[in-house]
Amino acid sequence: MNSQATSTTVTVQPGGPVSGTIRPPGSKSLTNRALLCAAVSESPCTLRGALRSEDTAVMLGGLQQLGVDIESSDGGRTLAVDGSACRPQHADEPAELYIANSGTTVRFLTAWLSALGGDYRLHGVPRMHERPIGELLDAISAVLDGTIRAESPGGCPPVRIHSRGWRGGEITVRGNVSSQYLSGLLMAAPLAQTDVCIRVEGALVSQPYVQMTCQVLRSFGVPIEAAQSLQQFRIPAGSQYRLSQYDIEPDASAASYFWAAAAITAGRVRVEGLTADALQGDVGFVDVLAQMGCTVQDDGTAIEVTGGPLRGVDVDMNAISDTVQTLAVVALFAEGPTRVRGVAHNRFKETDRIADLACELRKLGAVVSETEDGLQIEPLTAAQQQTFAGARLDTYHDHRMAMSLSLVGLRLSGVQIQNPSCTAKTYPEYFADLESLLRRPHHWRTT
Repeated sequence: MNSQATSTTVTVQPGGPVSGTIRPPGSKSLTNRALLCAAVSESPCTLRGALRSEDTAVMLGGLQQLGVDIESSDGGRTLAVDGSACRPQHADEPAELYIANSGTTVRFLTAWLSALGGDYRLHGVPRMHERPIGELLDAISAVLDGTIRAESPGGCPPVRIHSRGWRGGEITVRGNVSSQYLSGLLMAAPLAQTDVCIRVEGALVSQPYVQMTCQVLRSFGVPIEAAQSLQQFRIPAGSQYRLSQYDIEPDASAASYFWAAAAITAGRVRVEGLTADALQGDVGFVDVLAQMGCTVQDDGTAIEVTGGPLRGVDVDMNAISDTVQTLAVVALFAEGPTRVRGVAHNRFKETDRIADLACELRKLGAVVSETEDGLQIEPLTAAQQQTFAGARLDTYHDHRMAMSLSLVGLRLSGVQIQNPSCTAKTYPEYFADLESLLRRPHHWRTT
């Protein structure tokens, strides 16, 4: 019997200012870091406020395959983690770990498993096998008692590990490719036989994520020493993870979509559970909105954004690069152009988040120029907005592309988002939560 593939689109309906209160699910970045740390904690550890998504499920499943006991409750938001049975996997054939398209998981587990010791092969979807990881493998090789290699051309996964653990010593890693390389090395270092010193070459991208990693390690009792510049780190041998409970903040990257909804509709949205003191650097997205003309209020329990007349900005988003797509949508409705700088590494995410983003914005009629490290966006004119006849936008299976581009529908009618289910990677309930905030239904279509 012949079968035809179906295609689903969602159209968010315009409807005036967006106002309300919301609490996004737990941070993906914190959930995956906490899972890894809890897996080697000296005592069982309970994670509260965890994110339930495809990305965290990949990390969780990998740890369970290694013998870590993880019990889930409260819809997956509470995880009881006991890693006492976790042991290096040695066998005639390597333990096969499927990491889908989770960049966080492959980078963190590659470093962590090489330090734990054992025989492993990490593989994922075709796109994962196009995402370079060679520089992380080179860094690990400096302290590894064993071998580690990439199987695909260009130093891409699958990754093959044969390890008796880390000897310890000095590691050098470039800082301008992915901060997750450094975070993975930092979380693996306490397992080494001797002290580990890590030196970063060149500028470090996405510094707040490295600061987050250091804070999580310290919460778990690891006495990490970090230079103020974040260019050098020392982790003493014999450092032990020890914590009984860890509370996870709401996801600041997810919050950016709701703050942006307020910005582009002259509405008011309050996001609970996040403040300027949050561990996640992406909370700094509200500072960019303030530069654009929004009013931002932080009462110590939540951050509220009120939209106003928007103006274009010239901004370095290196530290908050996961919110570039969100800003791009806001820029469409500002007065004057917006220039985004410092995000050359965004080309190596789930998709090329510079070229592919520019392509989709052009479908809306925007004039967009790619630069070496970002892009420039000319806003839509009033005439363009009034005569807009609809568009069908591709997500490239990128969760952030789907969530950010959906916001265009708050101002323009007939914007169809293809493959909206890809938001399950980090925020399965996104469209339901947005619908609840808007208090009106989206239009779903399956063909």
